[in-house]
Amino acid sequence: MPAEWERHEATWLVWPKNPGTFPSKIIRDVENIYVKMIKELAQGEKVELLVDDERTEHEVSSLIDASPHVKFHKIRTSDVWIRDYGPIFVGNSEKVAMTKWVFNAWGNKYDDLKPDNETGMRIAQSTGLDLFQPQMVLEGGSIDVNGLGTCITTKQCLLNKNRNPNLTQNEIANYLKEYLGITNLIWLDAGIAGDDTDGHVDDIARFVNANTVLCLVEDDPTDENHEILKRNLMTLRESTDQNGNKMNVIPIQMPNRIDSEDSRLPASYANFYIGNSVVLVPIFEDPKDEEPLNMLRRFYPDRKVVGVNCRSLVYGLGAIHCVTQQQPNSG
Repeated sequence: MPAEWERHEATWLVWPKNPGTFPSKIIRDVENIYVKMIKELAQGEKVELLVDDERTEHEVSSLIDASPHVKFHKIRTSDVWIRDYGPIFVGNSEKVAMTKWVFNAWGNKYDDLKPDNETGMRIAQSTGLDLFQPQMVLEGGSIDVNGLGTCITTKQCLLNKNRNPNLTQNEIANYLKEYLGITNLIWLDAGIAGDDTDGHVDDIARFVNANTVLCLVEDDPTDENHEILKRNLMTLRESTDQNGNKMNVIPIQMPNRIDSEDSRLPASYANFYIGNSVVLVPIFEDPKDEEPLNMLRRFYPDRKVVGVNCRSLVYGLGAIHCVTQQQPNSG
């Protein structure tokens, strides 16, 4: 599995429409976020965009000024979380292929979203690329890789009995080795509060180059994320890459707490996405917003680092990384 910062052929997205995820009071804000993401991404790569029907394609085309770099796919979806149910692309120096894992709506939490397991298969089939199908539950947001064999994940998610109750930790690791080329697994404990995915790593720790990880931390000792993120930071600092070298671990402060009417939202600066020419970073109208933007500009001086206000998007319990999936260049 290539690193996200390696060259892309395209980025895949799904146009938002599920009222259970984004109610009418915020759907226009969410659509505007998508328009911004699509326009920024289309400057450096193709955007493969799923819509339900011709009417939606026409409406979206008018919003994005019918960019020639955007290709529409009329594939019906239940929701937008393509990172988790879409195919995970792999490749070598000669070709690109896909792995399609089982999606069970984050441990059978949402029956109405389970049909997106089949959506992921339709996406895979639409590409014409070779397809491998490990019979294991795995979501793309639960892993982050450096492209050289090292992967960060969490025990809370991958070892959760609501995913693969019949597989041991070693058996799960072997699946990742066989299908994604992972030779070095770093197991963090858990993810942040408010995350209904059981601890996806793309809210807590992300590679920004082959040997550097941005790790989210919470300085407030009264916050429920404080101890969790402190343990994750210690684990990363004690870990090594695929060559046995200590990694460069950079702590980044969590944004201030954001709540919906009835729960805490999983707002995190780690949920950024690295495109060919742009890095899209979730921000939250927070005084801490500048720190992740400035840090990512250090690592990607040749890319435009864009803050995207995600207060409405995170209402659906995810952000930019959750709704994107990269397809690497072939060859």
